[in-house]
Amino acid sequence: MEKNTQIFGLRAVIEAINSGETIEKVFIQKGLKGDISQELESLLKQKSINQSHVPVEKLNRLTNKNHQGVVAQISPISYFDIEDLVLNVIESGKTPLFLLLDQLSDVRNFGAIIRTAECTGVDGIIIQKKGNAPINGDTIKTSAGAVFKMPICRVDHIKDAMFHLQASGIKVVAATEKTNNTLYDIDFTEPCAIIMGSEGRGINPSVLKLADHKAKLPILGEIESLNVSVACGAFLYEVVRQRI
Repeated sequence: MEKNTQIFGLRAVIEAINSGETIEKVFIQKGLKGDISQELESLLKQKSINQSHVPVEKLNRLTNKNHQGVVAQISPISYFDIEDLVLNVIESGKTPLFLLLDQLSDVRNFGAIIRTAECTGVDGIIIQKKGNAPINGDTIKTSAGAVFKMPICRVDHIKDAMFHLQASGIKVVAATEKTNNTLYDIDFTEPCAIIMGSEGRGINPSVLKLADHKAKLPILGEIESLNVSVACGAFLYEVVRQRI
């Protein structure tokens, strides 16, 4: 974690949240007690901020300062408003292409996907506030700096984003093996958004139900699935192939 993306100390973290700082995740020492720590946990819940209870050794690795049992990771980027972004893309006259990530957990996969998305003309990436990999030094490095060029939106729930996209005339395509259709059966020349699921679980079943289309990659070998960043690249380049 880069020094300029973290703050520590109970009061410092509370003040950062109250002042509108964009917090990616807060690490709290297991068993931490007291009125101020309760105030912090209540604030984290109210603001839907990711938190993780960890041993003190983890906090000591993050910083050698007096952290008081709390270290917070600040986002190095500013997030876009989904309604403004979608409207701007539609009004620009281009065919919208968005990417939704349903609780991706690995920062390197996240960074690799951001890099590929920037290279393939994705208009924006939409993630959920809770459960998604943070944007930190590893994400930035793996994205080759693309994180600073790609609009990223955070929503309370991926389903909120899906409803908004669909209401805006953008069909939602879920990348999943739970279908007989391959990505080559989908018309990507229309306005669309592609959902990629998490590394272990895939797309949440309740999210999958709301998709307009489901599509999978044909797998010819014995291993049943691809790394999510590789699969995402295959989907995005199929969009490029159909649109050029």
